[in-house]
Amino acid sequence: MKNLTESQRKRILLLLFFGVLMGALDIAIVGPALPAIQRAFQVNDRMIAWVVTAYILFNLVGTPLMAKLADIIGHRTIYIADILIFAAGSLVVALSPAFWMVLLGRAIQGFGASGIFPVAAAVIGDTFPPEKRGSALGMIGAVFGVAFLIGPILGGVILKFLGWHWLFLINIPVALVIVLFALRLLPNERPGLQKPFDYLGLLITSATLAALTIGVNQLDPKNLSPDTVFVSLFSIRVWPFLLTATVLLPVLWFVEKRAEDPVVQVALFKSRQIKLVTVIALGAGFGEATLVFVPVLLVLAFGVSPHTASFMLLPAVLAMAIGSPLAGRMLDKRGSRLVILLGSGLMAAGMLIIGLIPLTVATFYLAAVLVGLGLSSLLGSPLRYIMLNEAPHHYRTAAQALIRLFTGTGQLLGSAFVGAIAASLGGDVKGFTSAYLAVGGIAVLITLLALALKSQSAEQATVQRHEAAARGHS
Repeated sequence: MKNLTESQRKRILLLLFFGVLMGALDIAIVGPALPAIQRAFQVNDRMIAWVVTAYILFNLVGTPLMAKLADIIGHRTIYIADILIFAAGSLVVALSPAFWMVLLGRAIQGFGASGIFPVAAAVIGDTFPPEKRGSALGMIGAVFGVAFLIGPILGGVILKFLGWHWLFLINIPVALVIVLFALRLLPNERPGLQKPFDYLGLLITSATLAALTIGVNQLDPKNLSPDTVFVSLFSIRVWPFLLTATVLLPVLWFVEKRAEDPVVQVALFKSRQIKLVTVIALGAGFGEATLVFVPVLLVLAFGVSPHTASFMLLPAVLAMAIGSPLAGRMLDKRGSRLVILLGSGLMAAGMLIIGLIPLTVATFYLAAVLVGLGLSSLLGSPLRYIMLNEAPHHYRTAAQALIRLFTGTGQLLGSAFVGAIAASLGGDVKGFTSAYLAVGGIAVLITLLALALKSQSAEQATVQRHEAAARGHS
């Protein structure tokens, strides 16, 4: 880190930005492609949903593995491997002669993308001084807002003129360019942990995440009705998976506490700061999950078409794109506690407006901007910034993976939570506004938890301690 110039750091940040953007765009543009893929392979609605579910499942399962490998082999090596795996998955999807190969390609894509963001954040920790990490992480966090702004437009243009296959083929040349620049620009830092690999921990982690993902997705919350919402929880398609995940969680904790070098670094939870961050990440995932249901709410409340309802989400997405770099700059100046307090407070305010005030176009747009700004803080740089500061140098990527695991779990549970509340109250406007009110309550709790985070001075002392320890090992 000490030998890099400012211009070298900017080039590294630009490279990381485009790597993360490639993975984020693939999430944003796949939505418009689903009807075309469904027609091409003549599959039903439940099967086509697996195009998204397969990606989510293998993204979550791959995150702890890729993080562990990055902390053992080196960040540049795993970053390049992730990009190439993602490109290979894109090629499989584009050339698929059968639907099962589409799902295989999506699984490979999700697995490859699983390490891109955690490794990118860890590289920022390696290459940027502490006083500039917030701004760098803020730029990377803005990727998701940018992706969801341009993704649907780009996807629509490609679908109109080239066909759905090109949504995936376009990733191949982009990935190759990123790999070439990564070989030139990224430092080949090797934390080099030489301990036995935790195969049992990896197996149990994967099984737990798979069971949770499959169980929650089988609920299909958007199609629940008041008569089926509670029955569905006890469906043979749902409860065995949720029960398996519940049983495996304490088993995973037991195994990882005894592993020499666990895949899920339970030792990190000795830090009160990290405990708080993981709970906040879980709540942020709940907040992000609510965005999925906004078009349904708008159709019910205002009678607009689904297309118009999706377009009405743009203020929230734009707020996320603008808010993330602003939050990053504020991090460097004021520390993480203030930024997270503002973010969770804004998200709570937006949710409570939807839940408590009669919904009009004006109140919706106000709430959308507040929620977007709040999520840009909670899903962007502050949580990852804290993890960089709190985790020892050789566990940086593993710590970043925890953010993804808890946020992803929050997204899964939040989707089922909102859908279940809305359906149990009739599936109309009142049902959805009540669900948003409940998530607003969760956001208030997150705000209260954020008060217990370290002050800026205590945070800086932790950074200095870890930097000194890193210099001592180098």
